[in-house]
Amino acid sequence: MTEQEKKLRGRPKLFNNDQALEKALEVFWKRGYEGASMAELTAELGINKPSLYAAFGNKEELFRQALDKYVSGPAAFIGAVVKEPTARMVAERFLFDTVGFLANDQHPKGCMIVQGALSCGQGADIIKEQLIRYRQHYETLLSERFKQAQQAGDLSPELDPAALAKYLATLHQGMSVQAINGATREELTNMVNVALLNWPSK
Repeated sequence: MTEQEKKLRGRPKLFNNDQALEKALEVFWKRGYEGASMAELTAELGINKPSLYAAFGNKEELFRQALDKYVSGPAAFIGAVVKEPTARMVAERFLFDTVGFLANDQHPKGCMIVQGALSCGQGADIIKEQLIRYRQHYETLLSERFKQAQQAGDLSPELDPAALAKYLATLHQGMSVQAINGATREELTNMVNVALLNWPSK
């Protein structure tokens, strides 16, 4: 082995922030913010605490970046459903896409935002508030879309758009808990079919 080869072989691998965030996301998704220990995070990322702090600042900032990755990646479908042409189709796509998301074996079960907010204690109030704001943001998107549907004559003016949005959000949150507890794709789909029987038709 030449001297150059020895140098290349002994050189540490470059740290890949994106790959590290993917691994951190999975840990937080499984454990929640408080349940994810620094020992588990550093082991999964393959770095020590000083390196983690140098790359991400602290655990809270690492969680924020992992959450942004979650929202723009696996959970991005939630923001896309409002593009459907009718309120009924918005509701259908939101719920059936939720089933596909929750039944996907390629990532941890449940919704990271729902689980994270439920499992945060007083010591993580800032994180809990941020997760609640994310949920409220999605409800607002749905509510605004249903207001547009009313203006277009697609949805009865007697209905409350905010209540409809919260109804869908509550179904999403409930299915997330059910998925964590082992509900199958078929069982989740049956829940959606029952829920849609109650969707108001104009």
